[in-house]
Amino acid sequence: MIAILDYDAGNIKSVEKAVAYLGEDGIITRDKDIILSSDKVILPGVGSFGDAMNKLNEYKLCDVIYDVVESGKPFLGICLGLQLLYKESEESPGAVGLGILDGKIKRIPDKDGFKVPHIGWNSLDIKKGAKLFAGVTDNSYVYFVHSYYLESDNPEDVAATTEYSAHIHASVEHGNVFACQFHPEKSSDVGLRILKNFIKI
Repeated sequence: MIAILDYDAGNIKSVEKAVAYLGEDGIITRDKDIILSSDKVILPGVGSFGDAMNKLNEYKLCDVIYDVVESGKPFLGICLGLQLLYKESEESPGAVGLGILDGKIKRIPDKDGFKVPHIGWNSLDIKKGAKLFAGVTDNSYVYFVHSYYLESDNPEDVAATTEYSAHIHASVEHGNVFACQFHPEKSSDVGLRILKNFIKI
């Protein structure tokens, strides 16, 4: 069973549908016991960093997330779910994120020819041996919707990058913690392969 964390963020249903399409039981929940008894946990999300952290705190999900990560259970953050793994974001000054990984969440810089938010398909430069990308061809295209991006402090965590007005760390892997800035659940066959790889971990 895969627990999909429910904190009123957008895009949760599409993650549930993708997990079901892959033949797995996904349950949208904020119940601590269900989350801790699940095989894997996904933190999806579309929205703002500060609002999302307020909701995670309101629903007492922060400590549950820390418990999941500490237990060694595979954990996947998607889009905003990636950003929340870090301590702060330029989007919401003063808001304190989970701080599980080290890095900065920065606004995509304004640049001629590049619209913000970044909405659309971009190719990935994939690090050899990255678990989420087993069997995924380098330079495969995935779907992004975001105005802020990750600059990881730890190069060894970076599993894939893309270029869009900045050098974007598009996916990270650190122990049992995995995350994607893009939306695998909206990235066609490539995205389904990435989700399947996570499910098989």
